[in-house]
Amino acid sequence: MKKLSFLLLLSVVLTQVSCISSKKYYYLQGEYDMKNSSANYEPIIQKDDRISIMVTSVQKEMAEPFNMSNFNNSNTNNINIGYLVDSNGNIDFPVLGKISVAGYTVEQLKLMLKDKLSNYLNDAVVNVRILNFKVTVLGAVSNPGVKNFETNRVTLLDALGEAGDLTVFGKRENILIIRDYQGVKSFHRVDISDANFVNSPFYYLDQNDMIYVQERKAKVDATSFPSLPLIVSILSLVTTVLILINR
Repeated sequence: MKKLSFLLLLSVVLTQVSCISSKKYYYLQGEYDMKNSSANYEPIIQKDDRISIMVTSVQKEMAEPFNMSNFNNSNTNNINIGYLVDSNGNIDFPVLGKISVAGYTVEQLKLMLKDKLSNYLNDAVVNVRILNFKVTVLGAVSNPGVKNFETNRVTLLDALGEAGDLTVFGKRENILIIRDYQGVKSFHRVDISDANFVNSPFYYLDQNDMIYVQERKAKVDATSFPSLPLIVSILSLVTTVLILINR
């Protein structure tokens, strides 16, 4: 009976240890404050970005002069599509000429262009999109590399998902984001194991962000985690057998 009691106690202890140690592998733990939500985030257009601008109107012929011809060619290489923002933050727009766009969000640029086009079109509809939205994910992830996105609202979790998620060795609580804005680099560390991460200014990514997931030094501790459920299962089986034998 002493052996049976010991095995039961050991089984319970290992189960608790498993639950405690696994917390560092979970995302978004705890409560978060919706009041600080960053849901209104929009990326800012920067120098060297490539953007698409489409102008439409009920009078189709009147809108045509404000659209680049290569937008209508599905066979055109993506590198040549759109307006390249030059080193001064400008683009050459049909009819309107040179326009400064760097520093605007997509919505701000839409409003600015619609105002400028009001002299030519009463019902202009302007659609703007950043074409080169890409981020680089490196370190302890399953599939590192450059990740391209069709949307301009990309979260850190989106990028990590495209990279195949963190490996068991990746530090969830210490992910480095390197951001380059107008030639100035900044370094930020975030903790995706904390639910309040959704309120972080780095929950949404900027185009050309680099994400580095640091690897844990103590790999032994990390590799032992997956085997704990197996150990508990075996002990539970042994315990059950012993109970049946001692009846």
